[in-house]
Amino acid sequence: MSLPMHKLGKLDRMETASVDELRHEQLQRLRWSVWHAYTNVPFYRNAFDTIGLKPMDINTLEDISKIPFTAKDNLRDHYPFGMFAVPMKKVVRVHASSGTTGKPTVVGYTKGDIETWADIVARSIRAGGGSSGDKIHIAYGYGLFTGGLGAHYGAERLGCTVIPMSGGQTEKQVQLISDFEPDLIMVTPSYMLNIADELDRQGIDPKKLPLRLGIFGAEPWTDSMRSELEERLGIQALDIYGLSEVMGPGVGMECLETKDGPTIWEDHFYPEIINPDTGEVLPDGEYGELVFTSLTKVAMPVLRYRTRDLTRLLPGTARPMRRIDKITGRSDDMLIVRGVNLFPSQIEEQVLKCRALAPYYEIEVYKKGNLDFVDIRVELKPGAEGEITKENAAKELSHHIKSYIGISTRVQVMDSGTLSRSEGKAKHVFDRRKD
Repeated sequence: MSLPMHKLGKLDRMETASVDELRHEQLQRLRWSVWHAYTNVPFYRNAFDTIGLKPMDINTLEDISKIPFTAKDNLRDHYPFGMFAVPMKKVVRVHASSGTTGKPTVVGYTKGDIETWADIVARSIRAGGGSSGDKIHIAYGYGLFTGGLGAHYGAERLGCTVIPMSGGQTEKQVQLISDFEPDLIMVTPSYMLNIADELDRQGIDPKKLPLRLGIFGAEPWTDSMRSELEERLGIQALDIYGLSEVMGPGVGMECLETKDGPTIWEDHFYPEIINPDTGEVLPDGEYGELVFTSLTKVAMPVLRYRTRDLTRLLPGTARPMRRIDKITGRSDDMLIVRGVNLFPSQIEEQVLKCRALAPYYEIEVYKKGNLDFVDIRVELKPGAEGEITKENAAKELSHHIKSYIGISTRVQVMDSGTLSRSEGKAKHVFDRRKD
């Protein structure tokens, strides 16, 4: 189903630049971004002055390692608008993160930032195989969350017809997909599974619909999940990467012709991988925490922002820009169970290996005395009751988890439709040890 290059649309100048040209452009933009942040954001000026660093000390891309990190707590400490680099009269839009603890992180955009963002998302949709004239069903949430409006403006910039459905109302989602016949959908992968279930419930064969491409983001997902979505829906499933603190969706996008991880649009965002414990910059190819410096943002530049996403940088393939591998988890939601590092994505991989199990699961971690215990709740697929008993399905999953991850778990297999469904980012982990 992949498209030849001539059908993917004309590429931007920096998408066809040499690596040397890209690095030159990055350095010029980095030096401007550092100067802009230092001059206009008291937080950065104080951080630089504290260690005796000046903007003119940044003369090479490697010099970026001299710059202190920015963390989510720094943004929260300057809530709501203390990280802005322009007067509020120049800020045309504000978004905020959907964080579950503490104050949200607030981001602002100038008119030029909005234009840049639309260009980047348009580039991303085109890289995924979208083109002018396509109909795009957007089921990311609209509002303070960057997903809906970010996707919306990019799709319009590309010349697509936008169906701004937003999240929720799953029956209506399916009705509009059936009636409006979109070519593309942009949504979280976990909610796309809900839509797939509703298509099944209504007796609609998704493979008979014009829908050919899903652009999925806003949460980590696995290659097993990709296979599940593609097989059930008869579409190409591609990964879009972004986060509100850096811009929103469109920081990186998987290219249709390679499907080998999101290409980071390095002409706008400079990536690094660091050791999350020491802050040491790691070479390309090594796993660590992803860090971003914005190169073109005006309203709210960010320097060396610690995303907490764990991945690695890989060489460019479809574009000269580097790619990131699948996000394996987050350095701040990693579970340590009896000395074993555990990420929800690892559990998901094992769930999807079991043919009788649906990709809906919950992980509960708790203590008995001084020991940690892990319970997994997961559903049978519809119609699987006649193929396998719940007890045997639980044993199969427990065996996979023990063999591949190295921890013992108590698995409870439940009837289809038992677990709560997400209309956005799915909540999989319940760590009761902190209760």
